[in-house]
Amino acid sequence: MLTLNWNEKMKFTAHTESNHEVVMDSSPDVGGEDTAARPMEVLLAALGGCTAMDVISILEKMKTPPKDFKIEIDYTKAKEHPKIYTSIHLKYIFIGNVPKENAEKAVNLSQTKYCSASAMLRKSAEITYELVFES
Repeated sequence: MLTLNWNEKMKFTAHTESNHEVVMDSSPDVGGEDTAARPMEVLLAALGGCTAMDVISILEKMKTPPKDFKIEIDYTKAKEHPKIYTSIHLKYIFIGNVPKENAEKAVNLSQTKYCSASAMLRKSAEITYELVFES
């Protein structure tokens, strides 16, 4: 079970089942103090973390992990409330000598089979992605 505690103003701390904390806040214009990420930002971070962990795990099993790796996430939101994500674009950036076919397979498996965050968000947003390779 996840528990959410109200700290003050618009600041909340989620206590996760794995015994960790995630702090969220809002901007001052809606009563927050801008001390932590917004809930919708945490949702995108969860998507990035979910697929990134899949990709690295798969590449390590293939014995071709990158030297470094990051994901850049771009998105659009609905203009009216609820302002859900309507499109999300993931840019997977592989640094080092990762075989293109291995990276493509890892990302595809994450997006089509393993990443539950992608599967959930795909029900309301178009999710696209690209792979970038850097030396």
